[in-house]
Amino acid sequence: MAARVLVIGSGGREHTLAWKLAQSHHVKQVLVAPGNAGTASSGKISNAAVSITDHTVLAQFCKDEKIEFVVVGPEAPLAAGVVEDLACAGVRCFGPTAQAAQLESSKKFAKEFMDRHGIPTAQWKAFTKPEDACSFIMSANFPALVVKASGLAAGKGVIVAKNKEEACKAVQEIMQEKSFGAAGETVVVEEFLDGEEVSCLCFTDGKTVAPMPPAQDHKRLLDGDQGPNTGGMGAYCPTPQVPTDLLLKIKNTILQRTVDGMRQEGAPYTGILYAGIMLTKDGPKVLEFNCRFGDPECQVILPLLKSDLYEVIQSTLDGLLSTSLPVWLENHSAVTVVMASKGYPGAYAKGVEITGFPEAQALGLQVFHAGTALKDGKVVTSGGRVLTVTAVGENLVSALEEAKKGLAAIKFEGAVYRKDIGFRAVAFLQQPRGLTYKESGVDIAAGNMLVKKIQPLAKATSRPGCNVDLGGFAGLFDLKAAGFKDPLLASGTDGVGTKLKIAQLCNKHDTIGQDLVAMCVNDILAQGAEPLFFLDYFSCGKLDLSTTEAVVAGIAGACRQADCALLGGETAEMPDMYPPGEYDLAGFAVGAMERDQKLPRLERITEGDVVVGVASSGLHSNGFSLVRKIVARSSLQYSSPAPGGHGDQTLGDLLLTPTRIYSHSLLPIIRSGRVKALAHITGGGLLENIPRVLPKKLGVDLDACTWRIPKVFSWLQQEGQLSEEEMARTFNCGVGAALVVSKDQTDQILHDIRQRQEEAWVIGSVVACPEDSPRVRVKNLMEAMQMNGAVVSNGFLRSHFPAQQKKSRVAVLISGTGSNLQALIDSTKDAKSSTHIVVVISNKAGVAGLDKAEKAGIPTRVINHKLYKSRVEFDNAVDQVLEEFSVDIVCLAGFMRILSGPFVRKWDGKMLNIHPSLLPSFKGSNAHEQVLEAGVTITGCTVHFVAEDVDAGQIILQEAVPVKRDDSVATLSERVKAAEHRVFPAALQLVASGAVRLGEDGRVHWAREQ
Repeated sequence: MAARVLVIGSGGREHTLAWKLAQSHHVKQVLVAPGNAGTASSGKISNAAVSITDHTVLAQFCKDEKIEFVVVGPEAPLAAGVVEDLACAGVRCFGPTAQAAQLESSKKFAKEFMDRHGIPTAQWKAFTKPEDACSFIMSANFPALVVKASGLAAGKGVIVAKNKEEACKAVQEIMQEKSFGAAGETVVVEEFLDGEEVSCLCFTDGKTVAPMPPAQDHKRLLDGDQGPNTGGMGAYCPTPQVPTDLLLKIKNTILQRTVDGMRQEGAPYTGILYAGIMLTKDGPKVLEFNCRFGDPECQVILPLLKSDLYEVIQSTLDGLLSTSLPVWLENHSAVTVVMASKGYPGAYAKGVEITGFPEAQALGLQVFHAGTALKDGKVVTSGGRVLTVTAVGENLVSALEEAKKGLAAIKFEGAVYRKDIGFRAVAFLQQPRGLTYKESGVDIAAGNMLVKKIQPLAKATSRPGCNVDLGGFAGLFDLKAAGFKDPLLASGTDGVGTKLKIAQLCNKHDTIGQDLVAMCVNDILAQGAEPLFFLDYFSCGKLDLSTTEAVVAGIAGACRQADCALLGGETAEMPDMYPPGEYDLAGFAVGAMERDQKLPRLERITEGDVVVGVASSGLHSNGFSLVRKIVARSSLQYSSPAPGGHGDQTLGDLLLTPTRIYSHSLLPIIRSGRVKALAHITGGGLLENIPRVLPKKLGVDLDACTWRIPKVFSWLQQEGQLSEEEMARTFNCGVGAALVVSKDQTDQILHDIRQRQEEAWVIGSVVACPEDSPRVRVKNLMEAMQMNGAVVSNGFLRSHFPAQQKKSRVAVLISGTGSNLQALIDSTKDAKSSTHIVVVISNKAGVAGLDKAEKAGIPTRVINHKLYKSRVEFDNAVDQVLEEFSVDIVCLAGFMRILSGPFVRKWDGKMLNIHPSLLPSFKGSNAHEQVLEAGVTITGCTVHFVAEDVDAGQIILQEAVPVKRDDSVATLSERVKAAEHRVFPAALQLVASGAVRLGEDGRVHWAREQ
């Protein structure tokens, strides 16, 4: 428990956010600015007296208080650019940038955006002149009765008129009488939509969308939706009017489409996306977007969140939301009721004492403060909406009844609240209707439609022995028609494991079917069997036709590759068994071989036989629980460029490379009688699969230098720091199938395999294996992976080193173009490099050096020195980042700041700088001018350890550069830069490798002659 977080805002929403964050074991303290009486002092929660409008002051406060991240509650700070300003100062902030927040701050922008991206919404038009707006209202061919101020109006800038005249009056009030100030300079006139309004919110990291349970707000002041509009008088969650399939549709057609569209337009959206949606007879349509939690929706949604909110926000900020999706409390409802001041939403009194908090809390209710303040030790009213009472129950009615008890307990003069929150949901639930199978979660019509769609796919897999025709009770196969005389049958069943998780996260379902077929038919091929027919089992919580069709299409295509029929299958829709969007797969293959062709031929396998390896396509379908763990710990995401990949291939694409099917290419060679055994290298890797086809007293010796190992294995080993045994016991390491053959048959078999477009090698031999000895010994596996060329680690290219050699973690500090930075980056690609650049830090935003780092996939941080009162404070902020990245060595590459004594002393002997002269001559910032003025004929550059006195540290390396008679500062500078690009990486390598160090006597010591 060490983190401190800051919540910006002062309402019930912010109290709720602070309450939920304080529940995290990661969180030491939650500060709220400016906060209210409820957040003033409550366990881990307290208020902070810091300006939230002066972003420079706010950023400095966050640094001083060591704030882990900032959560923005209201919309105004987002529109003002608080996220960007804090990010430039190196402070993480949860919420969209001002550019992305235009979805809320400009209704005109939002409507244009929805039109561009095909997001369903009401017909509309924007106006800057009231007469044009009124003319449109009177002539529109739809009921243009909704008038909105385009800008931010504290949630009150929408008027729904009863008729055209009232709509025109609303335009005049907004544009001429300035009822909403500058927010009404542009108005949006919209079609009136008929239906029920719901609030659909989600977390998003700019790619992944994680929907929250839908909620419904109650805007009118009084029961029965009477009285004036307010900011919201209560809410409930979830809404039974939005079943799971409709929420999935809203996610795909509205929320995901919005996030994807913002990313495509160069404004990635991170934080909370809130869509106010009307459920019309034509489907859900967007009324408006908000870029933060709603109030009071926040007060009913977060009490249903089972996950740690701190962890959810961290994963969102890290771009890893897909790996830690939030989990919600099921079979429960939450209700919150707002208690407002008398006179609200008009004028109201302040300073009225509030009592009854202990009584409400004793009932197990949550009271979230909004317009409250402390006065003389008492809680008093200070706003229109004073507080909310939230109850969670097993159903909506019980939750509402519990909330009413809290409303009765809390008292202040003139309190106004509604007693019918959730009345629409209660009415919906009480509608008389018989249960249907579809309402229970099983859609027979959708299942029938799926069968209709996949019938042609299955039909195309027909082969001698069967004519595929889906829909019967069983599939039939005629062995005689397939040409068998004295057959044995072989069957195999398998799944795809957690590779499915990656397919679902990447929304890529077209190749996973091949994995399923391959795992089964390769298994029966190891018995010598020809695959005859295949059956699949697809199970899900809710049938999604497009996903299921893509999976089955992949299965059918793989069956054609394997020359087997897709004879039938089962699609099981099982409500409540799987979360939305998830499914599972199982496959069943049946094959046959003539009795005398059965594998393995154990009696024929002898010492000295040769092992022929056939190439895998990659990971195939094993070890993915470990793979997913490695990816989660790495700096890459599934959408990141693939390690060593080509073109637009992502890491997700690479990992989802489908399993190779060997039956078509290897079956003729097996039937030739020259193959003694075939091992399918599946779960258990090389170590556990090859012994399955060997006599007990024999084993194999393999040499990993004899086959090609795909780079993905080298990357996994490096990122996961996996041992040689772990690699060989988990993965196929590039060998998808291993054949045992006689030595004298080897050349012919290799020729035949390669003729069939498979890559194959002699990878080892059969040896005697004493009891209790390893049945499989693999030599040179680690060396082979290390020699496997450049692989990607932490998003940028570098070469492998022996596993026992630890690379030094390097940070580079810059202020500008970063020309020496590029030389250092390039040097890390050398196979002999002892360094690994883990972060680039700049004291200026937008400089070219940051672009170079980002292109190389290196994390960057901007720490603006202007936001700090002293050099020591700035250096402390830099030091925190160095600690965050576990840095070993610091390089200054055009870093234009003088570092403080404490910082230099801490990094003594571990911080390098380069100076454009041969020190100790010509110190300072204008070395080239000094050189030319002095008339010397030799200059150069010097790499030295950084000392407290400028350019006075111990020298590591120098390179001389001649001064020409016609040199200018510019021409001399260019030649010296070229030398810098050589000598700086060389000096860094000397220090990182231990060849050079700064001794306790303050002098340079060399470990060996260089």
